[in-house]
Amino acid sequence: MMTPHPLGSVIQGSLSQGLDIRLHPDISVEDMRVGKFLVVRGRRSQFFCMLTDVALGTGSQRILAHPPEPENLFLQEVLAGTGTYGTLTLIPMLMFTEMAEEQGTGNRGRKNIAKDDPGKYTGLVAQSNADVELLPVKTIPAHFSQVYEASERDFRIIFGWEDDPHRRNFAIGQPIDMEVPVCLDLDRFVERSNGIFGKSGTGKSFLTRLLLAGTIQRGAAVNLIFDMHSEYGWEAVSEGKAFSTVKGLRQLFPGQVQMFTLDPESTKRRGVNDAQELFIGFDQIDVEDLALVRGELNLSEASLENAIILRNEFGKSWINRLLIMTNEEIQEFCETKMGSKSSIMALQRKLTRLADLKYLRNTSTTNYVGKILAALDEGQHVVVEFGSQSTMLAYMLATNVIARRIHANYVQKADRFLQTKNPVDRPRQLMITIEEAHRFLDPATAKQTIFGTIAREMRKYFVTLLVVDQRPSGIDNEVMSQIGTRITALLNDEKDIDAIFTGVSGGQNLRSVLAKLDSKQQALILGHAVPMPVVVRTRPYDSTFYRQVGQTAWEDLPDDLVLPAAAQARADLGL
Repeated sequence: MMTPHPLGSVIQGSLSQGLDIRLHPDISVEDMRVGKFLVVRGRRSQFFCMLTDVALGTGSQRILAHPPEPENLFLQEVLAGTGTYGTLTLIPMLMFTEMAEEQGTGNRGRKNIAKDDPGKYTGLVAQSNADVELLPVKTIPAHFSQVYEASERDFRIIFGWEDDPHRRNFAIGQPIDMEVPVCLDLDRFVERSNGIFGKSGTGKSFLTRLLLAGTIQRGAAVNLIFDMHSEYGWEAVSEGKAFSTVKGLRQLFPGQVQMFTLDPESTKRRGVNDAQELFIGFDQIDVEDLALVRGELNLSEASLENAIILRNEFGKSWINRLLIMTNEEIQEFCETKMGSKSSIMALQRKLTRLADLKYLRNTSTTNYVGKILAALDEGQHVVVEFGSQSTMLAYMLATNVIARRIHANYVQKADRFLQTKNPVDRPRQLMITIEEAHRFLDPATAKQTIFGTIAREMRKYFVTLLVVDQRPSGIDNEVMSQIGTRITALLNDEKDIDAIFTGVSGGQNLRSVLAKLDSKQQALILGHAVPMPVVVRTRPYDSTFYRQVGQTAWEDLPDDLVLPAAAQARADLGL
């Protein structure tokens, strides 16, 4: 039930700027934290709000001019609540009304308001004792409406239950001041591209691991994970002073996750003996792939233009032919095909750097990408591990080559499904995870890379991205506007904070919340997969989590690590 004692009263406000609340005398301003959730009871509706600012107020300028002495506690207590008081700024996110069952709503009254607009904080209708219709905020409560702490039941109404039979909900964490799960709707999460952002050291990899484990456990999508630093497939080093490791997805879901490696020796040294080798041939590299890594190879625009001439002449074998051409052959080629000798020679010289990449071969007789596609078609999740091949050149080239073929395959599958309308032909929803996303999606290259295409268009082809990055300001604005759900840990740079709220209605009101996050295990979640923005303490990725989500029976873990069933919690709340 809602806390019976009110915290304060609405004294003024507006729909655009939020509500100003004056705290009651017995409420300490020090108990109020930015990001806290509060409920305002209006006459007809209740308003679910986020606390965005805390301030001190006085009833007279004379108090500011002549404050009581520090030792004069009696006068301080006399002034408290009358002459001096605390004020809050609340931003209403959702409004809702209790609707009796006899009104005929029932399950048929469940709604999803403006579900295609991630910038508007609309919600879902949750089922409890009575149906509750969540609506976008288009009005505000009256003067002197009372403010209460949000109860567990309020959070359940808004964010649902993890074992909801109607949705694939996944608990991502808890509110900063309560012990109640905050759930993502994974079906809504995977149907759009999403982002995990935060500066270095804020736990982006652990957040990513949580979400990937959730999508695997709930069967929301198949995953293709480009694991640049070998953190997701097998065990990885935990953050903290003491050395320890955390389990990877292959260990949690041994029957559902396959590993491919671009560096077999490194992967075996880490104790992974069943990873499949993955090689790429020069005949699989196109000019578009080189355009993505032009900065790493220091390629000029003229070199890329001449690469197109070479490709048009020699087809897929153009790189192999170029690398063995003599100066005389290059001269003859340029005379007949109108190429630039200096540009082609520079291109030849710079492409020799590709020989340092262990996973490249002159030709690839095995269709490794076909193997990955076959695994995805079977519902297997694929982790592509890079091992020692984790330079930006190695990472960007391989991911682009593989993703282009995934893209072409899914376009064909989607077209076939649209033609036949047969559910058997419907492609499995695929989520591709990439790190250092700004390298692929910066304004200069986003329109040329396959990842820019996927972010903008691939929802209709059943493919979305999960981008992980510490510099969201480096991502093209058009791509950022297509990011459906944004999970953001602490950011300090103003440009990065601005980028997070690109295309988000009312995002400026949340800037102060994002800036006040702790550096560890806290994140702001907003967008398509949650009914409203929420600050959470992220769920620990530990032995308890392994036991709750993994396929493996963790017999060595004590029984008291198993949390009470959600059904029992519902009964305790009377829901």
